[in-house]
Amino acid sequence: MTKVAIIQARMSSARLPGKVLKEVNEKPLLLHQLERVARSKHVEKIVVATSTNPADDEIEKFAKKGNISLFRGSEGDVLSRFEGAAQENGATTIIRLTADCPLSDPEVIDHVITKYLEQPNACKFATNAIPRSYPAGLEVECFSREALEIASLEAKEDYDREHVTPFFYRNPNRFFPLSVVSTINYSRERWTLDEQSDFYLIKKIMEALSQIKVDFKMADVLNILDANPGWRKLNSAVQETPRLVKEIIFKGADSG
Repeated sequence: MTKVAIIQARMSSARLPGKVLKEVNEKPLLLHQLERVARSKHVEKIVVATSTNPADDEIEKFAKKGNISLFRGSEGDVLSRFEGAAQENGATTIIRLTADCPLSDPEVIDHVITKYLEQPNACKFATNAIPRSYPAGLEVECFSREALEIASLEAKEDYDREHVTPFFYRNPNRFFPLSVVSTINYSRERWTLDEQSDFYLIKKIMEALSQIKVDFKMADVLNILDANPGWRKLNSAVQETPRLVKEIIFKGADSG
């Protein structure tokens, strides 16, 4: 079994173009994320999956400079991009991450992977994104290569192909999705990067915690936000993009 983390990244964000290469502490946010994901005990390889849009040539340059594995595929059909990245890198288990989550936590990643691996083989997909219980920005989705190939072949809706995993949610009797739910509800926390105000918050968090410890975790972020309650107001007005998947707890292979 080869567990490959695939981080989808692009430069052409409508709300904050070039966000994934914006810098904090003289380092691109995507590099911060890669270093954090590399601390996972389960992930065996990390691949950045970007598009063939010329705007994403900058991501290719970044990857070549840092000797980072890169795959380029369709801009709109992200599902096919993931399948291509998985095939090229021999992935049997895929960990889906997005580059607008520079605070990705290796412990959260490993927790989701562990829960997935503990399930019977009927469970092809695990997520901590539905229902929302972790901070926005710590999403992790884990699924089998078999599930990815089925979705890539059968999914027809543009939404399914753009967002990669909704096809699994839509077909629970085939993929037996598992919801990984935090014991404490942190769903009001917003640590994802969509707008400039999100960047201001993430920058403050990274600059402050990097002075204390390099490998800070979710608990450290929560502690520093509690110590600086005004920081949460920086991006409190940002509206999350509506999700078409309803908030439901999926029970994995024990469902039904």
